[in-house]
Amino acid sequence: MTDSDGERGGGRAEGALLEVAGLSVSYRTRTGLVSAVRDVALEVRPGEIVALVGESGSGKSTTAHAVTRLLAGNAAIDAGRILFGDRDLTGLSERELRTVRGARIGLIPQDPAVSLNPVKRVGEQVAEVLRLHGLATRRSAPLEAVEVLERAGLPDPRVRARQYPHELSGGMRQRALIAIAIAAGPELIVADEPTSALDVTVQRRILDHLQDLTGELGSAVLLVTHDLGVAADRADRIAVMSGGRVVEEGPAGRILGDPRDPYTRRLLRNAPSLAVAEPAPRPEGLPAPAPAASEEEPLVVTEHLVKEFPLPHGRGTARTVRAVDDVGLTIHRGRTLALVGESGSGKSTTARLVLRLVPPSSGRIVFDGEDVTAVRGNGLRRLRRRAQLIYQNPYASLDPRFSIGEVITEPLRAFRVGDRAARSARARELLDRVALPASTLDRRPAELSGGQRQRVAIARALALGPDLVVCDEPVSALDVSVQAQVLELLAELQERTGVAYLFISHDLAVVRQIAHRVAVMKDGRIVETGTTGEIFAAPAHPYTRELLAAIPGARARAGSVPNPRRDERPRIEETT
Repeated sequence: MTDSDGERGGGRAEGALLEVAGLSVSYRTRTGLVSAVRDVALEVRPGEIVALVGESGSGKSTTAHAVTRLLAGNAAIDAGRILFGDRDLTGLSERELRTVRGARIGLIPQDPAVSLNPVKRVGEQVAEVLRLHGLATRRSAPLEAVEVLERAGLPDPRVRARQYPHELSGGMRQRALIAIAIAAGPELIVADEPTSALDVTVQRRILDHLQDLTGELGSAVLLVTHDLGVAADRADRIAVMSGGRVVEEGPAGRILGDPRDPYTRRLLRNAPSLAVAEPAPRPEGLPAPAPAASEEEPLVVTEHLVKEFPLPHGRGTARTVRAVDDVGLTIHRGRTLALVGESGSGKSTTARLVLRLVPPSSGRIVFDGEDVTAVRGNGLRRLRRRAQLIYQNPYASLDPRFSIGEVITEPLRAFRVGDRAARSARARELLDRVALPASTLDRRPAELSGGQRQRVAIARALALGPDLVVCDEPVSALDVSVQAQVLELLAELQERTGVAYLFISHDLAVVRQIAHRVAVMKDGRIVETGTTGEIFAAPAHPYTRELLAAIPGARARAGSVPNPRRDERPRIEETT
């Protein structure tokens, strides 16, 4: 397959290792057949990395699962061929497929938490692959599994081989999945969103290692991702999927520098990592933000905050871990302070301390001039009304039994604000404010998309007119275009209402679009604080520089892959 300009991606080989032609896949549902993939054509050459990019529901994962013939039980390949070498995988029996899967095609699934067997040690799961494909005996497999784990980049592989998946971090579990995928030295590796749930620094290290490994093995990679920044850094060629079809395909430089399909251009506009050096566009017609409050009039001040958690007793003595260590923060009205760091750095614990959801071990919290460090009873209830929280996962944070109207009005009922008619009117007003139709009030959370659910969560957080909203990774579970819509919505609401945000994130590309100031957190301590411009232009701490360097899309930002102009603004509207 060639690009319309006649370029060939990668330039490594003339013959295709994998060729997908005219592929169509549908799912049987209670309401009939649903077409998920339609007439897809795709090619991967030996040693090449091809990125399959698109939003959730675009058909990219279904295409990848069709290649491995691991589709769900209610799915069927309706048409097309999947040629791997000289064999059409669509015509192989399950027995014949077992000689291809694992041995010649390796799969790295998206979620290591559910992809690894929780009752088997990690080493046993790698050894099983070696034994199944006749690459090791029952006696030699455990030792060889340790070697594979070491190649996959797991530290202390002998120790990790004896551990169960729940005893490993997310990054370690992902490396275990990589070990399983590469154990038999496959010619093709299908990586389905292999790092989407990981911090940017861990993501970079794992993708670097995967790229080095596949280079050593000579394996090709089909990389499924919703992040064009990752595709920009890693791929020789990019295929963009929307609505079950490939809408654009070609060399990475051409796709990123001269996108021709409107959908590709929208994905590029909305990718925070590719726009990290640019300020977020201000919504038209909105007033300029109010000047920052003076240093003497902050909304929230924390001083020397410490939070320690007890660990299990060891040798008769109690031990503790210090999750938050001497943290001081200042948040002003109408402003956004971003708290940035990797998982485990103490960000979410700090946010819970500010909200008084957990008590501090020591230190002081001042909210609007009042010391709320030890407040209880009515004082704590008043704080709850003035400070609200938006959780990370919109799929888990809304009660599935409630209608959307009940979800939004629950805080009003809890604080006995207004009668039923007034609360319903407030819910309609809030839905309008977050750009959802009033008809949404009668629907259930399960009937909404992820972006729509997060809009409902925002409406709920604003129901009581709070002074502070803590946003705990509010867009990390969303596609990049939905991320852009939610970030723009948060900025508009702040400018209209003057609400302050404490924005928790591990992703500095996202922070760049919304924050006025940034505090960088590592191992429970604030290592650097400054305006967003200062942090991005001249980071002082090595850890901040590491976070910035880990943002995907460095090739595009550096100019080796041209960055498209952000000359159109993302739309607020979203459909299910």
